[in-house]
Amino acid sequence: MVQNILEVDHVNKSVQDASGVLTILHDINFQLQARESVAIVGASGSGKSTLLSILAGLDTPTTGTVKLRGQDMFALDEDGRAALRGAHLGFVFQSFQLLGHLTALENVMLPLELRGERDARGLARQMLERVGLGQRLAHYPRVLSGGEQQRVALARAFVQQPDLLLADEPTGSLDFATGEQVMKLMFDLNRELGTTLVMVTHDQNIARQCDRQLKIAAGHLQDVTLADLPA
Repeated sequence: MVQNILEVDHVNKSVQDASGVLTILHDINFQLQARESVAIVGASGSGKSTLLSILAGLDTPTTGTVKLRGQDMFALDEDGRAALRGAHLGFVFQSFQLLGHLTALENVMLPLELRGERDARGLARQMLERVGLGQRLAHYPRVLSGGEQQRVALARAFVQQPDLLLADEPTGSLDFATGEQVMKLMFDLNRELGTTLVMVTHDQNIARQCDRQLKIAAGHLQDVTLADLPA
């Protein structure tokens, strides 16, 4: 029996505003297996980013459970969730989130050093070479192009060989051609390392390259496979 990497069961998210209770997510249910690639799509304000934050354990659902590798994230305290993320999750952000005072190599080394990896430098160097930045190891983010910064961010995420990679609009800050190059690299690394990939995107061309689409409309989920999509 194949164990699901991620299990989302009856997740709801509500907040209180001036007009009363606002429900952002309504009874979200889905499971992901190893090596799947999934796009979360929907209009602005539909709840995509909230769902991604809950999957990461950075935001808490009002009700429901999220299990990563069988562990209920929200049965843990904040330190426990952070440890679970460190062991199993990688992140790629639209704004790259690189540390400006660290070189490309040091940015990629950082998560390895935090978990006590002995050969952090060697592993980081190999991953940066894999993403085509072997000649930019000592460069700081401020002198790298947007595409290069995103490739550093990919290297930092994948060097940990996470079970699950979460990406929030990973090409949103890039021009079309650079975005295509970054996405090809992300999908290549996803296949090579067997990572499960979940990304929020507005780009239907990117979404169509994924195995599945999870469409959020007004907080409700529609699970769409490629076979369901119009040509």
